[in-house]
Amino acid sequence: MSVGYDHINVSHLKKKGIKLGITPDVLTDAVAELSVGLLLATSRRLFEAHQEILNGGWSSWEPFWMCGPGLQNSTVGVVGFGRIGQEIVKRLKPFKVSRFLYCGRSDKMEAREIGVSRVLLDELLAHSDFVIVTCALTPETKEMFNDSLFEKMKSSAIFINVSRGGVVDQFALQRALESKRILAAGLDVMTPEPLPPKHPLLQLSNCVILPHIGSATIQARKDMALLTVKNIIAGVSGTPMPAPLC
Repeated sequence: MSVGYDHINVSHLKKKGIKLGITPDVLTDAVAELSVGLLLATSRRLFEAHQEILNGGWSSWEPFWMCGPGLQNSTVGVVGFGRIGQEIVKRLKPFKVSRFLYCGRSDKMEAREIGVSRVLLDELLAHSDFVIVTCALTPETKEMFNDSLFEKMKSSAIFINVSRGGVVDQFALQRALESKRILAAGLDVMTPEPLPPKHPLLQLSNCVILPHIGSATIQARKDMALLTVKNIIAGVSGTPMPAPLC
């Protein structure tokens, strides 16, 4: 039961004539909501602040204690502008973001309708205060976020990944966070899943990691299950699947 299929040998299934159904669309809203929550948790340092309460670090008031960048007047860049990327932008509009950018394989009519500009990846990285990754994992995007790309980002930038862990070279991300090359990162996806408890990224205070819960709303999971059942019934009965991949 999944919208992603990077863990499946699709070409092998096609050769064997095996049908594969997925669950697109039904989790779009849930992932978009989680993306905004992860961005806010990272930028406003919510997990750090909670930990400070637990360890006794909250004492007297200080002007810049636990401060982080806000969304107002910021530039948000979205790498990959499919359904999820578009819904993220719609949800961020009320936060008074100054500019939205995206990079992708083609112009999107929807982007113009909601005021998002298409730019090259390098320009997006250079200007974005928040970089949100929603693109699919393909041979072309595998570990595309490496040392070179992190070097092109602002030192004040926050990196959010809700696509697939394989899109990121995690050692490069670790280096970027440890060296303060970028300010912080928020991840709902990583490699492997789950991460080992002592993984270096889990030890960093400027890295918020969630256990791949983008689609984890009750309604989204019910809708995914229902679509999965419909795919199975159609596949067994020889009728067209409602959401076929092959």
